[in-house]
Amino acid sequence: MDYFGKLASKITSKWKNLKSRFKAYFKKLLFPVYFFPVKLVTYTAYYIVNFSIKFVIALIKVIIDSIIFPFKSLKNFLKAIFISAVTIYMVASLFVIADYLRTQYGFYDKFLCSFGVRENIQNSVVRVVGGYSEGTGFFIAPDQVITNFHVIADEPSPKIIFPDGDFVTPVKIVGNKEVDLAVLYTERKYPNLVMPLPDRIGFREDEPLISAGYPLGTDLTGKATVLKGRFIDFRKSSQMPIGYIQTDISLVKGMSGGPLVDQCGQVVGINTISLAGLSLFINADWAKTIVPDFTDQNISKIKVDPTLSPEAAVEAFYTYLKARRMEEGFSLLSREYLKKTNFEEWTNRFTDILDVNVITAKPHENTSDTAFVKFSTKNWNNGEVNYHYYEGTWTTIKEDGVYKMLESYILEVDNPGWDWFYQ
Repeated sequence: MDYFGKLASKITSKWKNLKSRFKAYFKKLLFPVYFFPVKLVTYTAYYIVNFSIKFVIALIKVIIDSIIFPFKSLKNFLKAIFISAVTIYMVASLFVIADYLRTQYGFYDKFLCSFGVRENIQNSVVRVVGGYSEGTGFFIAPDQVITNFHVIADEPSPKIIFPDGDFVTPVKIVGNKEVDLAVLYTERKYPNLVMPLPDRIGFREDEPLISAGYPLGTDLTGKATVLKGRFIDFRKSSQMPIGYIQTDISLVKGMSGGPLVDQCGQVVGINTISLAGLSLFINADWAKTIVPDFTDQNISKIKVDPTLSPEAAVEAFYTYLKARRMEEGFSLLSREYLKKTNFEEWTNRFTDILDVNVITAKPHENTSDTAFVKFSTKNWNNGEVNYHYYEGTWTTIKEDGVYKMLESYILEVDNPGWDWFYQ
């Protein structure tokens, strides 16, 4: 106990001594107050110079000792070789790790922002599905989805399918066929899905880039595919009305219209063309400047006239279903037919229909009020597309100058042969 008591007394004495020295030092530094700024600058300069001199002297001693050390004995020489080898290996490893991080995760200024980019893209890109083509798109504004023009060419009512499986029909479509871009307007706004186009883009050599889309369209279920590649060069010629980005990413059919982003998730391009590992993406900054000038001049329009004949009315009826213009389709139901349904019940029959393709609509035998029709539907169920085929007759009645649906006899056709589509 005496030993520990003496030790405690000694520590207490040293602490009190240190405490009194600190108090004296700060008192000397702070007072008189009008000298404090001068003392602060002087003391700071003194300690910096003092530390620097001592550091340089110590460094010189280390260097001299390092030079002399290997020559004192064979044992020291072998140690020096081993230490040098380990040091060179560690330095080389640091360079390799740094280069790997740069090539795999982007340049250092973009490294930290690369986390979570893949998931964000997969939760933002949408499918664009029509009767003739399928592709990918993404929101550039809360109510605007951009895609390639060739994805919606000849399609007046493509569908936008969201990552959660819901789908909507755009209320307006504009585009520019020459630059292969189109914008689809939605009735509702989706601000959380927006991936805005930039004012300007720029890359470093071999900078990693990421492309997203739905390869093979609805034939391949699940989330959007994310592909990683490398920037190669910018491309432009007098034959192309817009600039392109070349990468080594291999795009697949169905990914057209999807986004190309940098490591931070910023949109830099739009998926467009791919051939044998060479892919071109429309410059996103160029796209931003021309989107406001898009028109509906080359956009396919729905042209039907149910006043012409029963078969024209039947074709109009299914065309409205295809476009999900449900009010107009419902208006083609006769007063007799409406006795057994209402708008809500009738529309609920078609909630999963993405597309309707009328294969043929013609007069039935020698009747004047009945049409024979063949059509197929593309249905979206649980993230998958199902195709159904139907044929039969619709009896119509003319009301207020319009042929309207009176009675149907439509049957589903299982696994029709190729000749069914042409007979």
